[in-house]
Amino acid sequence: MPQPETVVILGASRSREKFGNKAVRAFAAQGYEVYPVNPYTEEIEGFKAYHSLESIPLKTVDRVSVYVHPEVGITLLGQIARLQPSEVWLNPGSESPELLAKAEELGLPVVQACSILSVGRSPGEFGN
Repeated sequence: MPQPETVVILGASRSREKFGNKAVRAFAAQGYEVYPVNPYTEEIEGFKAYHSLESIPLKTVDRVSVYVHPEVGITLLGQIARLQPSEVWLNPGSESPELLAKAEELGLPVVQACSILSVGRSPGEFGN
């Protein structure tokens, strides 16, 4: 039996109207093993929340989905790179020219698009 794909939701939120929460629900509904990252809470939608990327108990992940502002995201790119993700999804509002340049310098496999749509779901399905 194949292992479920792993996804880190960077900027996961307890607030159900935020995309960082809708992503947790969307990926879980599609069978992903979800690792929400939020330094201010212990649990999001029934999943243990990790306070940092460094506290995630995996050496590699399949996907990182970013929901933090670019000025925060750029400071975390080195930590993202250490997880050796197959894909780094920069959701709308999480990218900047500086962040993209640094991600390219680190060799990160960046996709600029809505990660929720990428798994065949719509953010609108996950109302408040």
